[in-house]
Amino acid sequence: MRHTPQFLITDPDEVRRLIRENPWATIVSNTASGLIASHYPVVLEADADRNGGDRNGADRISIVSHVGRPDDRLHELGEHEVLIIIQGSHGYISPGWYGDQPAVPTWNHLTAHLYGRPEILSDEENWRVLGELVDQFEGRMPHPHRLADNEEYGRSIVGGTVGFRLVVTRFDARAKLSQNKSDAILDSVIDELDHGQNYSRPALAEEMRRARGGRAREGRVGEGRAGEE
Repeated sequence: MRHTPQFLITDPDEVRRLIRENPWATIVSNTASGLIASHYPVVLEADADRNGGDRNGADRISIVSHVGRPDDRLHELGEHEVLIIIQGSHGYISPGWYGDQPAVPTWNHLTAHLYGRPEILSDEENWRVLGELVDQFEGRMPHPHRLADNEEYGRSIVGGTVGFRLVVTRFDARAKLSQNKSDAILDSVIDELDHGQNYSRPALAEEMRRARGGRAREGRVGEGRAGEE
């Protein structure tokens, strides 16, 4: 990602939150045949701290997922490092929302790039992980359909997948949420994202309010700088 230090996310817990709230991930591998990309849901492991932590806490983050065959072979899964991209709330920001001051369009977003070498799961662990994945999403339904409710059918489907665990060795994450703008501009942008007729993104507005609260606690009040719209 672009080098924008003022928007860096360095707290592993914030990256974990981003993964938890945005579990649809992009998996990218640089293989002998070229770049390969696939898209699958991921689950943040609750016991990710079991491996300790390096100085940036990156290996506190562990995710599990699966790919459908033959994506495991296309990605050469387990043979090298992969990149997993997590995309949070994002949206267009119009210069018209800044008032009369000179400005250009921009895009606010939350994004994390996660790096690590996948570990291939056994068949039984893959079954368990897929069950947890289903439970994560079905749990809020009035009548959840669990994978284990029809185990014979479930296991016949699971056979077409390959599970993996990725313990993150490093991450590069950004929360570009107009932190470098004045309070007046923030008010205007948040209002447009909440209630505007053209580019409303209430979830992004909520992330901006959250970031603004963090800025206020740290006593930071900033103005925009060239090239950092």
